[in-house]
Amino acid sequence: MAKILFNHVYKRYGKFKEYAVNDFNLEVEDREFLVFVGSSGCGKSTTLRMLAGLEEISEGEIYIGDTKVNDVPPKDRDISMVFQNYALYPNMSVFENIAFGLRLRKMPKHEIELSVKRAARVLEIENFLDRKPKELSGGQRQRVALGRAIVRTPQAFLMDEPLSNLDAKLRVQMRTELINLHKKIGVTIIYVTHDQVEAMTMGDRIVVMEKGVIQQVDTPENVYNKPANLFVANFIGNPPMNVIAGRLQEGENGLEFHTNRFALRIPQRQAHQLRSVNQGAGRSVVMGIRPENISFEDAAFTAPDHEKLSGVLQINEFVGSDRYYHMNIGTPKPIVVRAHPRYHFGEGERAEFAVDMNKALFFHKETEKLLAD
Repeated sequence: MAKILFNHVYKRYGKFKEYAVNDFNLEVEDREFLVFVGSSGCGKSTTLRMLAGLEEISEGEIYIGDTKVNDVPPKDRDISMVFQNYALYPNMSVFENIAFGLRLRKMPKHEIELSVKRAARVLEIENFLDRKPKELSGGQRQRVALGRAIVRTPQAFLMDEPLSNLDAKLRVQMRTELINLHKKIGVTIIYVTHDQVEAMTMGDRIVVMEKGVIQQVDTPENVYNKPANLFVANFIGNPPMNVIAGRLQEGENGLEFHTNRFALRIPQRQAHQLRSVNQGAGRSVVMGIRPENISFEDAAFTAPDHEKLSGVLQINEFVGSDRYYHMNIGTPKPIVVRAHPRYHFGEGERAEFAVDMNKALFFHKETEKLLAD
């Protein structure tokens, strides 16, 4: 096993001036489960393919352990890759598909058999070794693709959206199985997805990318609770974070967040932070607040540092255990409140709710970077 290092890595195609991957710097810890997440075209799969040797690096260096691999052929990088489309050989049995790479390496026949059966046992596909891929379900075919990867012990597994072809229920099941697999085999995994739920539930750390640039690298909890900028705040979370443009203004009880419609008092801790980064009174900022940090509960209206607002219901989304209430508060976009389904408001009805200002985040209006949390 080994660490993986990206050192000022760039990727540009042909004569295009814009980089598909721009100054990518990252150290992946040994045995870490790291997830690249971002919208389509953000550069996450390109980065993975450069690590695998399937794409040339325009600039920079990539190390696997102490070895610089820029010019090392893919077959000599000691990694295994799992693709979105499984890439199984249809004319081969499950056993032959899993064993294919070992036979290319001229491993003795008895060792191949032991290795394949061990991998099949871990993935619970022992009863399918004689079948062809067309006789398997999507989830079973995905296990075979994983089996081909884990049949040996490479320095890292690279997974490029391996669950995207599965239905929703099977995706949840396979996420759990991949997490358990990582615990069993203890090898470094770099996983690419556009699905933020996969990223949040699977990764030890998450790398959020946009337009070829790393936006934030952190634990799922920190990425969710302390997004580095407005892009991360809007991308991570479902529903996304509510963002409201306004300005800071000193009031009778301290620093306040003002819009043309209302004012919210900022708790002393955040106010001190905002003043210390020169975002004092009169400065334009953007406030962010997660839907679950806004409440209709009676107790919230008297809780410390909770500020009262009211709005008119526009949309009521029922999602089972919760409802998402889209409330018009006079800002360009409605504010979304995540609450218990017991609350029933009719379209056009006005309701009051409390905002937990301890959970509010503040971003620079121009740079969009996090200022105070």
